[in-house]
Amino acid sequence: MITLLKNLLSEMIWLERQRFFLDFTLSSLWRRKGRNLSLLVVYSLVTFLLSSVIFFTHALRKEAVIILKDGPEMIVQRTVGGRHSLIPVSYIEKIKLIRGVSSVNPRLWGYYFHPASRTNYTIMVPENFSQPDDTVETGAGVLRTWGPLTDGKLYIRAHDGEAIVLKPINTMGEGTDLVSSDLILMSETIFRKISGVPAGYATDLSVTIRNQRESATISTKITRDLPDTRPILKEDIIRTYSSLFDWRGGYVIVLLCGTVLAFFIFAWDRATGLSAEEKKEIGILKGIGWDTSDVLMMKFWEGVVISVSAFLLGVITAYIHIYVTSATLFQHALKGWSTLYPNFSLSPAIDPYQLAILFFLTVVPYTLLTIVPTWTVAVSDPDQVMRH
Repeated sequence: MITLLKNLLSEMIWLERQRFFLDFTLSSLWRRKGRNLSLLVVYSLVTFLLSSVIFFTHALRKEAVIILKDGPEMIVQRTVGGRHSLIPVSYIEKIKLIRGVSSVNPRLWGYYFHPASRTNYTIMVPENFSQPDDTVETGAGVLRTWGPLTDGKLYIRAHDGEAIVLKPINTMGEGTDLVSSDLILMSETIFRKISGVPAGYATDLSVTIRNQRESATISTKITRDLPDTRPILKEDIIRTYSSLFDWRGGYVIVLLCGTVLAFFIFAWDRATGLSAEEKKEIGILKGIGWDTSDVLMMKFWEGVVISVSAFLLGVITAYIHIYVTSATLFQHALKGWSTLYPNFSLSPAIDPYQLAILFFLTVVPYTLLTIVPTWTVAVSDPDQVMRH
């Protein structure tokens, strides 16, 4: 019991000692507020840029996984000359004969280039399109970028040059903009007129599998029975999207490397170049009885206060930038659309592992940088330090 009380008392004394160090550090930082505030602003800006890229790529990756989760377990494409080609609908019956396949449905989708807006739109036939042939459903971005509508209608040129007039009757909400911004849904008849896909052919086939663990086996059987096809599993699509967003995030970070390097040079200069006033302060502290370890502890707290404050400011502003203002600075580099940018709000998604790495890359180096030059001064003779 006595030992426990002694340990508790020792811990309380240590905590109280650290509080005194922190109080003294804050007052010392405030005396040089102009210099420290400029460092804090630059430090926070670099942390903000890096945090924004990490938050945005992670949020997009999460959105892609959520969207693809409800997609088909497998997509079967036909390849000719190593490229995606139209697939005969007759392949459906052959795939259905494979044990473990629940259903197979043809998919009709493609792209339409609109010369007036110089934009590619995705055209698609949904499974259950109950509207008249002369009507379409569009994403919010289609009407925003199409240009002036004559009588509220879309004028589209078919593959054979025939002019087709379609009336938009429903616009998909902005909540689905991530997947529907450039989307135009239409009937099968109109799609075949616009795209030129002949009857009896589809863009690809969606396959539903009873047991997900049999996906690889079924994929092998499809390739064996239909050698000109290429099955694509859902997990492969998710992996591809994740790699894409990781690549885009890495691309932006590489562009920011110059900024990060300039910051570290700036931080090194500020941290290692102790001013005459700071050296005099260390000499005075040594003269009145402070140990070298006390001086180093004081400088340690100084580095912690600046680096942690900059980290928190950078992360908080990055959070607001990504999840409140929809990533205004990085959306063109990371969303991936050339002309037709979707409007959507990302759901907050923070990866603790990435945040921890960012913390150690931004906080720890600067904190250590503040201790090294202080040690060289603290071990010197106090009188000599104050004279210089």
